Amino acid sequence: MEIAVRKIEVKNILTKSNLPVCDYSANPYLGCTHACKYCYASFMKRFANHTEPWGVFINVKHWPRIKDPMKYRSKEIFIGSVTDPYNPYEETFKRTQSLLLQLRGSGAKLSIATKSNLILRDLDLIKSFPEVRVSWSINTLDEQFKDDMDKAVSIERRPDAMRIFHDAGIRTTCFISPIFPGITDVESIISRVREQCNLIWLENLNLRGDYKQGILDYIGKKYPNLVSLYDDIYTHRNRDYWECLDKRLRSFAQKIGLDYLRDDDSVKRPFEAPPVIVNYFYHEEVRKSAKKETLRR
Repeated sequence: MEIAVRKIEVKNILTKSNLPVCDYSANPYLGCTHACKYCYASFMKRFANHTEPWGVFINVKHWPRIKDPMKYRSKEIFIGSVTDPYNPYEETFKRTQSLLLQLRGSGAKLSIATKSNLILRDLDLIKSFPEVRVSWSINTLDEQFKDDMDKAVSIERRPDAMRIFHDAGIRTTCFISPIFPGITDVESIISRVREQCNLIWLENLNLRGDYKQGILDYIGKKYPNLVSLYDDIYTHRNRDYWECLDKRLRSFAQKIGLDYLRDDDSVKRPFEAPPVIVNYFYHEEVRKSAKKETLRR
């Protein structure tokens, strides 16, 4: 299906954030062509003035030049809270790169979330900021499952990009999200990335809104042996699976010598220290804050 691209003017690109992980958030695009079937940000469609399904449109934002970049000195700016700032259209429109250029020299701290290796283009620019963390979402090592779930770059390109950033001295995060019960092999992903990241963040699959039935239909078709498990978790609200997985991963972390925590303290550790694993399974309140933030835009 052809992607609907629309250029839009916005009053500003930096939004005061309610999220506990940042002071400001920035999303250079509205919509995302990765078309992830589990995307929690799909509710943003109501603000996009598009009738197309989520994943087949993108609004390219243009904003007035940031007047006083120094205002953001030592502030945490999260780029990509409801879009991927390095979606394929960034290669053409360079809105994320433009934002970084406007903030260069400001002393702002950056957190960037992506599924792409296009971010490698801006490595030197990103390195110019005093404190940066870049995260890549990886929830499978199975390219077929990945292709069923999204249109982002291959799984293999993501840890490769992560390694290059980490070798350049930039703190990196592997965001194992969302964890699909019975499908995501968390231990294998941890083993794959542990030498090239500072933080491994675990997030469970939440099913709500328009995409819930689509995921359940997919499970019924491709993984019929898991139907009863998904019914138990997502219809009957049984948390036993997540509690058992928590115990299993805690044991695994201990076995391979990694700390397994509820809170992230990785930025306080030496860069060369092994990554810390953070369990983020119970985060409904943070989700509510994120939704409040996006609704304010």
